Amino acid sequence: MAPHRPVRQQPVEADHGRLKARLRPMRGLKQDRSARVIITGHAFVQNLRRGHYEPAVEEPPNRRLAVAFDELVMAT
Repeated sequence: MAPHRPVRQQPVEADHGRLKARLRPMRGLKQDRSARVIITGHAFVQNLRRGHYEPAVEEPPNRRLAVAFDELVMAT
């Protein structure tokens, strides 16, 4: 008998699961603006984790995320 291995889900499905888990306590989104903000932020963080952006590379690792969000606020 082969050892049990978890089935690897597609990346989109994995992201969808994380997003659903985040939204479950909020009981969904009531307004289109809320949905747009949550989805945009979720996509940004996922892309940041995957290394598509290199914000605050010169900062120490424990400060990079905070500095990246500060840079993002200044860009908008």
